[in-house]
This record gives sequence, structure tokens and C-alpha cells, in this order.
Amino acid sequence: MTTKPSTPVLALTLGDPVGIGPEITVRTLAEYAGDPGHHGIAVGDAAAVRRAVAATGLDVEVREVTGFDTPSAGEGVVDVLDIGVLGDQELAWGQVDATAGRAAVTAIEVATKAALDGQVDGVVTGPINKEAIWASGSEHLGHTEMLGELTGVTKQDTMFVVRSRHAPDHHLRVFFATRHVSLRKALDQLTKDRQVDSIRRALQALEVYGVDQPTLAVAAVNPHGGENGAFGREELDEIIPACEELRAEGLPVHGPVPADSVFHQGLEGRFEGVLSQYHDQGHIAAKTYDFDGTISVTVGLPILRTSVDHGTAFDIAGTGRADHGTMRSAYLAAVDYAPFVPRMRSAYGS
Repeated sequence: MTTKPSTPVLALTLGDPVGIGPEITVRTLAEYAGDPGHHGIAVGDAAAVRRAVAATGLDVEVREVTGFDTPSAGEGVVDVLDIGVLGDQELAWGQVDATAGRAAVTAIEVATKAALDGQVDGVVTGPINKEAIWASGSEHLGHTEMLGELTGVTKQDTMFVVRSRHAPDHHLRVFFATRHVSLRKALDQLTKDRQVDSIRRALQALEVYGVDQPTLAVAAVNPHGGENGAFGREELDEIIPACEELRAEGLPVHGPVPADSVFHQGLEGRFEGVLSQYHDQGHIAAKTYDFDGTISVTVGLPILRTSVDHGTAFDIAGTGRADHGTMRSAYLAAVDYAPFVPRMRSAYGS
């Protein structure tokens, strides 16, 4: 294992090089260049980084580094580990392109290997375009599946982290019982066994990521929690039995709580985590409350990975208008979670 500096080092992948990923990455790195508490290094094509600097009008120097052990050069310098995919090609902004997809995939592969080898403390990923990565030959549905294969993990979960305005020191973590499936399929997947497994994994993740004595609320799926079966039987047949089984074991599980109030209660500090039953249930709540501050963490991996939770925004790519608020939040979250990497390796490593 390669020795790295004691200051947390983070690898920031550019995402799709013709989307807004390079712009929000260089803005974030420029903002924190020279900070003595951490060192971020872009992973991608140096040409894409330079083009992003020009698009944003930043007054920074782009420095190509050959390894993650290179000390920070200080304020005004953005570091990049060049992956050499694009070369001299200048692809059109905002267009699905197989070469751009290959660059996005390569950056993820390089950064993930560095994290597995202990060269970096974590990976912060920029947005990718699924069509582009499929055009490059990848068959993965997205980042999560790709990271699972690269780390040898078969089960990963998404954890959203949302900062509370009600309780400044409190962050709500949102988990998902189902993810990228239709609502009809999600309802079919809400079995008692799946609920039990999802609840256990969410509680474990809260502990791994540094939450002492975590409590978890389970969201209901039907209006008013089903009204004792009048509005659907998922709560009666699957969710309530799962919650009761785990409460009988002494686990701190609340619910099911109607979804129109559970996220508000969590943000007030009643719970450290909420298990959302389907993709949009949790996404809409978190992003409406704080779009730029909501970040995604992939739990179940033996490495730290945080991410923006928005797309490539091809319509404004190259204009310099992209807001880097979510990338900044993802980067700072990785800094905060870096001390817990040994727990991740212990809990999720092979």
C-alpha cells in the first residue's frame, strides 16, 4: 500500500468532460486550493480541466501531477492527474459522445484504484451521462454499479446527507429500500424480508459513518400510512411486521411514519436516518429542501465515495454558468467522512 500524506487527499473525477463536471470541479478546487486541512486533486484529462478554467474565467494555474502524494502547491493552483484519454481532441460541449464516456469511466477506474490502494482518502464524483458511458462500451447503469464491480462489492446503498436548518448541528441521512425501478416494480419489491435487510443496513451505515446511537424512521408508502389498510396493505402486510420484528430485537426503529411528515421530523432532529421506500419519495423531499446541499454517499463500499446528485446539464455546459454548490458540499462531506474510512474498510471490505 502506497504511503500518503497525513492531510486528507481526495480524488475528484470530472464526470463527463463535455458536461458541467469539469467546471464545477475546477471551481471547487480553486475555492479550497491552499487549505491546509485537505488536498483535492482532479482526475481526468488535463485538457478538459484547462478548458473548464477558460470557460469559468478562473485565475488559476493548472498543474499536472503524476501521483496523489504530490503536496499542494497552495492558493491559485488546481492539480490534475491526467488520464490521457482525450489527448488533443476538443469535443463539442453538451453532446453525447463515446470518447467522453470512456474518459468518464477511466477517471472513475483510476480514482477507485487509488482509494483501494490507500493513496487517497476518498473519491468525489462529478456527473456522468449514462448514454455516453454505454456508447463507450460500459454496460453499467451508473456510478454505483460501476463502483461495486471495481471494489468487489455486490450490494451497495445510497445515503443522502441533508443539512438541517432547524438544528444546525444535525444532518439527516436518507436511505432507499428500492432505487432505479418503476414505481410499480418498487411496490412489488416492498417485502418484509427486504424491509428488514434495508433497515439493518441503514442502521449499520449510520454507525460506520460516525453517528453515535443512531435512530431510524421507516417511511410509509401509502397516504396516511395506509389508514389501516383502507389506502393499501403494504404497511400492514410488509412494513409494520418488519419494524416490529426489529424493535423486538431492541433496534431503534420508528414507524412506519407517513411520508408527508417523516422527513420534516427527521430534519427537526427526531431521527438520524429515514428509510425511503422508493426513489422519488426520498429524492423529492431532500432536493426540495436543499438541492445544492444534498449530497450522495455510496455506502457498502470499502472506500469513501461522495457525489453530486444532479446530472451533466448539457444545456449550459461550457458557458461557465454552472453552480458548484453541490460539488462543494460533496467535497466537504468527503473531508468530514475521511476519518471513518478505516470503519468502512472493516465493515465492508472482503
